[in-house]
Amino acid sequence: MTEVCVAFPVLSALEEGFEVFVATDASGTFNEVTREAAWSRMAAAGAQLMSWFGVACELHRDWRNDIDGLGTLFSNHIPDYRNLFTAYTAITRRISE
Repeated sequence: MTEVCVAFPVLSALEEGFEVFVATDASGTFNEVTREAAWSRMAAAGAQLMSWFGVACELHRDWRNDIDGLGTLFSNHIPDYRNLFTAYTAITRRISE
């Protein structure tokens, strides 16, 4: 539950001086009001709210290191991203030929 299982450790970590990032789409709760209240509480305390996609991109940092690995992960889980990755792969193949 976002308001307990996520918010409590986030607030504790912030209190201890950690910089905290919350993947907002990686947890759930009973309804939109409860979710929004939990997010507002964490953000007001200093947590950075972002999506799992944003977290993955930040952890990855530099696409030159592993385009196919993370690109494949994204294209397997995000249908719209698959179109982008397919186009990128086709263009880079043509350029390298």
